[in-house]
Amino acid sequence: MLVKSIMAKQRTIYVCQNCGGQSPKWLGKCPECGQWNTLAEEISGKTDVTSDSVRGLGRGDIKAVSLSDEMTHKELARVTSGLNELDRVLGGGIVPGSFTLVGGDPGIGKSTLMLQTTSNLGNKDKKILYISGEESVSQTQMRAKRLGASSSNLFIASETNLDVILKLAEQLKPFLIVIDSIQTVFLPELQSAPGSVSQVRECAAKLMFLAKTDGVSVFLVGHITKDGSIAGPKVLEHMVDTVLSFEGDTNHQYRILRGLKNRFGPANEMGVFEMTSTGLNEVANPSELFLSERSESAAGSAIFCTMEGTRPYLVEVQALASRTNMAMPRRTSIGVDHNRVHLLLAILDKHLNLDLYAHDVFVNIAGGIRVAEPAVDLAVAAALLSSLKNYAIPKNRCFFGELGLTGEVRGVNFPELRIREAKKLGFEKFFLPSNNKRHLKSDKSDQIEWLESIKDLTSTERF
Repeated sequence: MLVKSIMAKQRTIYVCQNCGGQSPKWLGKCPECGQWNTLAEEISGKTDVTSDSVRGLGRGDIKAVSLSDEMTHKELARVTSGLNELDRVLGGGIVPGSFTLVGGDPGIGKSTLMLQTTSNLGNKDKKILYISGEESVSQTQMRAKRLGASSSNLFIASETNLDVILKLAEQLKPFLIVIDSIQTVFLPELQSAPGSVSQVRECAAKLMFLAKTDGVSVFLVGHITKDGSIAGPKVLEHMVDTVLSFEGDTNHQYRILRGLKNRFGPANEMGVFEMTSTGLNEVANPSELFLSERSESAAGSAIFCTMEGTRPYLVEVQALASRTNMAMPRRTSIGVDHNRVHLLLAILDKHLNLDLYAHDVFVNIAGGIRVAEPAVDLAVAAALLSSLKNYAIPKNRCFFGELGLTGEVRGVNFPELRIREAKKLGFEKFFLPSNNKRHLKSDKSDQIEWLESIKDLTSTERF
């Protein structure tokens, strides 16, 4: 009896909320991932041998299928969500049995996006189960009424117990289940609190088991931490098939949906939405939207064509160089990597003999957009030169190219797509790296200025 009581005794462990690593005692720094102050106390109970994470996805049937065997295309056919921008990011639509995680800041519109999507699917005779762990049924109905979302095939429940959620799924047999949010769902047999690493990991494992064995598509809504990453253990992002990030500034009405991971399509795709009082509206032409407020006679503005996945769109790069008497001039950038701006200023100062050490420099991507690719270098340099010379760049010119430390202009990918997108909005003159000549199928020598170094940009006939 004494031995049994000792074996049944629960013990306390410390689990990292970032990576899921365990430690028998509290440590300031996680030994697994190196993050500080992420170890939280949890009670370790007996492992359930019937857990889906232990049992696997085979339901006991061991069978290997040859890769050459014919697939059941009917079961794997994608289903359009009714939102073209969402379908673009997903790779063409929702794959039956897929497991998707949607993350974003509080109030950015994740629940609105999910409610509009489920309403559209319900109107296509698809049975949907929407689980809200943060709102009551009446509150969700009020929000759906404001958004104009209505469907007899959309079933709403306010529940956080995963066992009850799985019973509802077994009764309704829906095409899609939305869990809003995964941090509120818990398993009663686990002693830890909802949102902890153990709860999130085990709940996600059971939902993945449901998706892969019964062919039910599952969408998880996740919170965002202070540093902008999706809350919960990293293992959650590895378990899901697709990770979507819903981004935007609450002070602007535009929202960006990015695909960070996608097993069924290209990653890094982007969809653009506009938040209104009646919900999210799709933006079919983001290039025209981001350039709608551009001033044609202002110095310090240059147009850049960026690529998000396979989608090109135009953004406005703004720069301001203001003379200062301070010993340490300011360097501020929004939408462009701060270290990248420092690197570009050093290149311009070295190869063009500019006195940038005596200027405060501010760089901004208009519209709250963030650009990560190095092809923006040439547009930033053009905007800075325009501000320094107080010269407005003609409205029909577009720039893209990467700058090297030796002053050379390096080639970029997809030049043909970038030029085609810019031409749709009336751009006629393009400044490209000379290395991209071999990538263009047609001769556009009368429209393109080929640049080998940053010095070529400062000649009067070019700039």
